Amino acid sequence: METALNNVYDTVIIRFSGELGLKKHWTRKRYERRLARNLKKTLKHYGVSYTELVRKHSRFYLKTSSAVDAAQKLARVFGISSVSPAIETSSKLDDVIGKSLFLAETVLKDGDSFAVTCKRVGKHGYSSADVRKVLGQRVLDEFGEKLGLRVDLGNPDVTLGVEVRDDQAFVYSQVIEGVGGMPLGTQAKLVGLFSGGIDSPVGLWLVMKRGSPVVPVYFDISPFADEKTTERALQVADVLLDWAIGFPRKVYVVQHGENLKQIMETNRKYSCLLCKRMMYRIAERLAEQFGAAGIVTGEAIGEQASQTLTNLRVLDSAAKEYPVHRPLLGFDKAETEAIARKIGTYRFSSKKAGACTAVPYQPSTKAKLEDVIKAEEKLDIEAMVKKSLDSIKMVEL
Repeated sequence: METALNNVYDTVIIRFSGELGLKKHWTRKRYERRLARNLKKTLKHYGVSYTELVRKHSRFYLKTSSAVDAAQKLARVFGISSVSPAIETSSKLDDVIGKSLFLAETVLKDGDSFAVTCKRVGKHGYSSADVRKVLGQRVLDEFGEKLGLRVDLGNPDVTLGVEVRDDQAFVYSQVIEGVGGMPLGTQAKLVGLFSGGIDSPVGLWLVMKRGSPVVPVYFDISPFADEKTTERALQVADVLLDWAIGFPRKVYVVQHGENLKQIMETNRKYSCLLCKRMMYRIAERLAEQFGAAGIVTGEAIGEQASQTLTNLRVLDSAAKEYPVHRPLLGFDKAETEAIARKIGTYRFSSKKAGACTAVPYQPSTKAKLEDVIKAEEKLDIEAMVKKSLDSIKMVEL
C-alpha cells in the first residue's frame, strides 16, 4: 500500500516546530539551516532520493518520488512538528479541486466519513471557505452515493487537506505527527552517563530533543555485573542514536570495575555514592576533552537510594567544573517508561540483566558530605580517574 501511495504523491510538506517561529530572525535562520542539514543527512542515511528541498512560509517542501517513505523518516527529526505526503499543483481553483478529487478517489473507502481543511498564504480569487465548500460538495457528488460517504467535521475518517501558497497548492490526506523540539546541534554538546536501563536513555533523549547532541558514556562495572549488562547497553544506545542521524554513533566504555572494588574495600556503606562521584569526575574530564557544556544523567528524585535530594547534593559536589543536568528529576517511573516505549528504547532496556552486586544491603539515603569526603580520603582519586580514562574504549555502532 505504501509503495502504491508513493506513486500518488510527489511532495512532502515539512512543518517546523512552533518554537522556531518564536526566535528572532537571525536565530531562526540559523536553526532552519541546521534543520535543513539534519533533514538531508536523514534522507541520505536511509537512501531516500529527492530532487529539491525548498523553504517557504515556515515550511520545507521536499520534492521526491518516495514521499510516504520520506515522511515517515523525517517525522523523527527534532524540530519538526508534523509532515504530510502531498501532491503539488497550481493555486488555480480548478487545479486544486481536480487534484483533490484524484486524491479523494485514492484514499476514501466504503462508508468513510470525511472533512475538508484549507490554509492559504497570498492573494487569490477565492477564500479558504470557498475551497472547503466547493471541494466538499464535489467529493459528495463524485463519490458520495457510490461509497456511502458522509461529512463529519468533528472526527472524520479522512481529512482532505489543502495548503495554498501563493501560486502553488498542495493537497494531502495524512498528517504524521513529528517529534517537535529544537533541531539537534543548535545547542551545546553534553556528556551523558548512560547505563542502558530505562531511565538514562530517556534523560539523554530529552536533551537531544532540546537540540543538544550527546556523547554516551557507559561504565562497565565487571565483575560486579554480567556481560549481558554491557550487551544490553549497546543495544539501547543503537536505538537511541537512531534519533541523531548525521551525528557520531559512538559509545565510550569506561572500565569501572576496579574502581568499584577499591571503593568496596574502603567503605561499603557509601559504595553507591562513591561510585557515582567517581563517574562524575571521569565525565568532567571527558566533557573537557569533547568540548561539551555539561553532564546529563537519568536520575530522578527518590528513584534509588543514591537519588534522594540529600544524596544528589553529595553527588553534585564531585563535579567541580561542569553542571549536572537531570531532565527526569520530577518524573515518576510510569512517565519515564511511557517515553521509553515511544522512542523505542524500552524494548531493550526492559531486558533482564545482572544487577550490580556491589549495592550495600542498607545504603545511606541521607549521607553527610563530610562523611563521604572522609571516606574518599582513603582512595587515590586522581590515580583512579587517570586509570579509568586510559581504559576507555570507543564502540562505533
